[in-house]
Amino acid sequence: MFQKINASDRILSQDMFIADEVQYNLVHRICETKNSTCIKDSDESMIYAQSVGHNAWLWISKETAVDKKNSLFHKLIEYLEGTTLPGVTGEPKVTERFAQLYSKANKLQYEPNMTMESYFCIEPKKPMNVRGTMHQATRKDLEIVAAFLAGFSEGAYGITVDAESKISEANAIIDTGDLYLWFVDQNPVSMANIAHRSSRYSRINAVYTPSSCRKKGYASALVAELCSLLLSEGLIPMLYADFKNPNSNKVYRTIGFVESGKLVDIKFNSISHIS
Repeated sequence: MFQKINASDRILSQDMFIADEVQYNLVHRICETKNSTCIKDSDESMIYAQSVGHNAWLWISKETAVDKKNSLFHKLIEYLEGTTLPGVTGEPKVTERFAQLYSKANKLQYEPNMTMESYFCIEPKKPMNVRGTMHQATRKDLEIVAAFLAGFSEGAYGITVDAESKISEANAIIDTGDLYLWFVDQNPVSMANIAHRSSRYSRINAVYTPSSCRKKGYASALVAELCSLLLSEGLIPMLYADFKNPNSNKVYRTIGFVESGKLVDIKFNSISHIS
């Protein structure tokens, strides 16, 4: 019924998946990840992709009939018996229906954790009259990148950490060559990262500006510049934005990003944990 897939599987280049590829772009990354669980159904209308310890991403083609979807859900739940699933992410109706069935079968509770909007950009609109220039982050920027990552952790996830604890992560992300900073008067004031490149898209994440430098267009200018860079590589920039953050969503739309579908992130908990 289910077949294992990897990053080169043909399903990822089929029209049905490509129609939803912006929403489900992270599936490419998961399929590249060592020890991940990535499967498809025999009709190539479903993908289940989960890296160890993280939410699974569940894609089912919009062309799939309701009864077929329910059949796939039940067979997937049987397939997953005995495994630990922290949560599931995907298109809201599909994800919520699977969460209902999975939680009932496993005597769990489920709760929505986050709603995201997916975006892509093919015509970036650079903001006018914003001071500064974009530069690739280097090791000399290590301390400020660590501080920015700590700030991003608190702003995006509500997790407060010390900048010192982010030094190792900062080293690693700088070494990829895909982290960029916006500089004004030789001072870094904003950050954005190219998290992943697939054959058609490139995902941007870790967009952050410290509070003292906000409302000056720095993040907008940096992301727009990064979009131009990626488009010059022949890739379409895309990103995910927390639906609860109207400011970031407005910024992305202003610089040319187009909405491409919502996703819901659902977490599973034991009934005793909820009570």
